[in-house]
Formats: sequence, C-alpha cells, structure tokens
Amino acid sequence: MARVRVSTKIGAPPEEVWADIRDIGRHVEWMHDAESITFVTGQREGVGTRFTCETRVGPLHTSDRMVVTEWAHGERMGIRHEGVITGQGRFTLTPDGRGTCFTWEEELRFPWWLGGGFGAAVAAPVLARVWRRNLRALEQRFTPRPERRAGPVDRLRSAVLPARSRGCG
Repeated sequence: MARVRVSTKIGAPPEEVWADIRDIGRHVEWMHDAESITFVTGQREGVGTRFTCETRVGPLHTSDRMVVTEWAHGERMGIRHEGVITGQGRFTLTPDGRGTCFTWEEELRFPWWLGGGFGAAVAAPVLARVWRRNLRALEQRFTPRPERRAGPVDRLRSAVLPARSRGCG
C-alpha cells in the first residue's frame, strides 16, 4: 500500500479555499496529473458524487473511478478510488492563523500486475512529489501575482532547483 501525506499553508481562510476545491470539475486546473474529470451522474458535489478522472503520471495513464465518501463543508472531502488502483484519499482544511493548512492524504493499493506492494512502495515518493507540485499550484490560486515577468535566472532556478511546498502541521 502506498501511503502519502503532503500539506501546505495557503494564505486564505478555509472558507475561501473550500469555495475553490468544492468544484471537483475544476481540480484539473491545479492537479498536474489530472487530465480530465467526467461526472458519472448529475451530482457534482457532496457524498455520493461519482466521477472518472483521467490521470497521467509519467508514462502511466489510468481512468481513476472515484466516489466522494466524506463532505464536511469547509473542513474535509474524502474520496474512494474504485479503479485499477484502489484506496482512500482525503483533503483536510484546518484554520492556521489567517490562512489554511491544506493536507492531502492517500492510501492506495496497486494490483499485482502493477507490482502490488512493491509498485506502491516505488510509487509513493513519486506521487508525493507530484502532489506537492499540485499543492503549490493550488496555493498560487490564492497568492497575488507580481507584475514582473520571470527572467532567465528565474526560469533556470525553477528548472534546476527542487520544488518545495511549505508544509504545515
């Protein structure tokens, strides 16, 4: 089983962050590994919402079937993965000063033909890196953008240095 937990501090209160993430269809705007989301039924939020997420991590592509299992307005959203890779995931929003500690936790099981437990162990650090990048993208949705354009040094720095999200908790 792959267990991954990443978090970041977002400079907006939980109500604002929730207003953004509650729209599951827009998760593709900040999740780099999510290519598209298609709702299976007319329901688009709350417990019981079902959708398929076309996901790509490197060469691996899956159609991840998911159902919302938890929905605590402004606090948490839980997901059950029912596709090739199964398991549970959860977003938790916790007030942190004037901002939000956003935590993403997943427990995923890989089928034998994707390496089972070994495949999960190999995938966990890769997924953590991808999801930290996703959290940086989510965090940027709440960060005022500077007016200056990135120069060659900025582009080189972002290409060479490892990306980090500001964890919390």
